[in-house]
Amino acid sequence: MTKTFTRSLIAVALFSLPAVAQAATTKQDVVTHYADLAHSVYSDALTTAQTLDKAIAALVANPSEQTLSAAREAWKASRVPYQQSEVFRFGNGIVDDWEGQLNAWPLDEGLIDYVAKDYQHELGNEGANANIISNKKINVGNKEIDVAKITPELIADLNELGGSEANVASGYHAIEFLLWGQDLNGTDSGAGDRKFTDFVKGEGCTNGNCDRRADYLTASSQLLINDLQWMEKQWSATEAKNYRSELLAESADNGLRKMLFGMGSLSLGELAGERMKVALEANSTEDEHDCFSDNTHNSHYYNEQGIFNVYTGSYTRVNGEVLTGPSIHDLVAEKDKKAAAEIKAEFVQARAQLQTLVDSAEKENQHFDQLIAAGNKAGNALVNKSIMALVKQTAEIEKAASIIGVSNLNPDTADHQF
Repeated sequence: MTKTFTRSLIAVALFSLPAVAQAATTKQDVVTHYADLAHSVYSDALTTAQTLDKAIAALVANPSEQTLSAAREAWKASRVPYQQSEVFRFGNGIVDDWEGQLNAWPLDEGLIDYVAKDYQHELGNEGANANIISNKKINVGNKEIDVAKITPELIADLNELGGSEANVASGYHAIEFLLWGQDLNGTDSGAGDRKFTDFVKGEGCTNGNCDRRADYLTASSQLLINDLQWMEKQWSATEAKNYRSELLAESADNGLRKMLFGMGSLSLGELAGERMKVALEANSTEDEHDCFSDNTHNSHYYNEQGIFNVYTGSYTRVNGEVLTGPSIHDLVAEKDKKAAAEIKAEFVQARAQLQTLVDSAEKENQHFDQLIAAGNKAGNALVNKSIMALVKQTAEIEKAASIIGVSNLNPDTADHQF
């Protein structure tokens, strides 16, 4: 028998074998992949924060229009993975307890630095005009606080000073304020316009205390990195006795409930409610998420992308690598293919609707703060349509939960009525 003929027989035999059935996706597979997704997202958030830190160091060392612009772009890039991480917040207490130090808003920026004379702060906030950068000691109530040496630890301790949630001293938005300054344009076009000379040490310094402003920015950046390093380790498969190990030791059903509750709560109470409905109904730029940089459209979009990621088990990393794996969508499809297609279609629609906010900002120069203006009927309608798309998406999240046997989901509405 020739070798060619032998190979032909083997090929025929292999071709004739019955197809091996693909193993069904298990609930535990989905929860494990969820932890992998979280680790990848937080790893990217850390990497982009480290890139931001380098850009801030360059700005502080050599203040110029170019280094300030580069730091601003690095800040925007750092928001892309971080905003996708917020879907892990509401279902996982360890994330929700930690999140405030990184992403609390809105903030009374007068706590940190100089502000306009007509600055409107939260009523009753005794720290609203403390101006840490211009003072080495501040007084809040009957308490005098030494702020001469600005460190990451000091900044962390000053959060919610005097018991006010508006006293946000750290995180992405404190850094955003220091890079852009106040947005004094209201609902007109334009973001904050801080000059690079606010960081020039010695002659040429504008608005005083440039050395302390640089110290505050540097320390805030380091604190952000420290916090992200801690959370990245909580989801790492190579760390012992971390949150990931606790999550995977629980029942898979409980893990799925955390996933679905996190998705639903971000979709409904937080994004549709706190971040969009509140600002729209009050026509309030103070309630805009990234209010200093006018980057709100991207923050909203990437929140939605994070929800989409968890449902589909996919995530595109900042280096372009695409992570995929077992998903809630797979579990739904194994129970009901028709329902799975309908549910995913609503996710696709919600993401497309949030993209219209991005398009409005980038193609029409109509940013979120302009869309929510009292007289902007078309803009209001666009934002409201986005809110309703998120409400519909939340209903589909609840439907998916029911199909795969997760009951009593009740995503957080943040006391909003839709």
